[in-house]
Amino acid sequence: MSQTPMPSNQKVVVTGGEGFIGTHLVRALTKEGYEVEVVDLKSGRDVRDTALMRSVCTGATYVFHLAALPRVQFSIEQPQESNDTNIDGTLSVLVAARDAGVKKVIYSASSSAYGDTAQMPLRETMPARPMSPYALQKHVGELYCRLFFDVYALPTVSLRYFNVYGPGADPHGAYALVIAKFLQQRIEGLPLTITGDGTQTRDFTHVYDVVRANILAARSAVGAGEVVNIGAGNNASVKRVAELVGGPVTHIPARFEPHDSFADNALAKKLFGWSPGVTLEEGVAELKQQANLL
Repeated sequence: MSQTPMPSNQKVVVTGGEGFIGTHLVRALTKEGYEVEVVDLKSGRDVRDTALMRSVCTGATYVFHLAALPRVQFSIEQPQESNDTNIDGTLSVLVAARDAGVKKVIYSASSSAYGDTAQMPLRETMPARPMSPYALQKHVGELYCRLFFDVYALPTVSLRYFNVYGPGADPHGAYALVIAKFLQQRIEGLPLTITGDGTQTRDFTHVYDVVRANILAARSAVGAGEVVNIGAGNNASVKRVAELVGGPVTHIPARFEPHDSFADNALAKKLFGWSPGVTLEEGVAELKQQANLL
């Protein structure tokens, strides 16, 4: 496992750099001495604009491609809109990175690609069985990344995130992530809304660990289109999350989604020395402290 040295004002590009994970990644990269250029729809810069992306990528060492229209439920309701950004946008980024001679593209993939299976933990060698347009779109992005290495020799690596949470996660809307939503409900004095019976499990992974995985993957020797799980390797039920957040609960109808998720993260440790550093209990406690809920 080889690592490149610390940067000396190297330019990097972060798409989706104004989003939840992106803002944390931009902050970490800047702190480590990188010159970071952000492409995000919030500032009017669309990854589907290949000419823009080609210009942005010129002179960049790495491209961290996080830009996406997220959430399974949104993609079920708006499959065409999510497809346009999640597939066409990824292809645009890869074409631009190839043309600009970027050293490596680090793609934000999703554990949703695994679908619903009783076999746990989830390993990268298992077949993808997407259950939603979003899951399919993120998996197609992985395939495109591998293809661009095989056909154009563009180094790529796809990081399959498992249920990322942490400071700055959006608690609002129908597609909010469960931990952020629970915390907001407790702040507002509302019962925590558990979908279904709450026995469904997720491998909650702290955003700090996801950011560190991106940087380690960029600096490592990986780049042949590998797909790598980035998950805590310790799943917990939604009921357990509600217990950690605290407060009364109420149940709402179950959603169309896999029942369980649990990452085998051995490959990330083997390929670039990553392992999770924040437990669910520590992460939730930090968020509660920030919200003055302790």
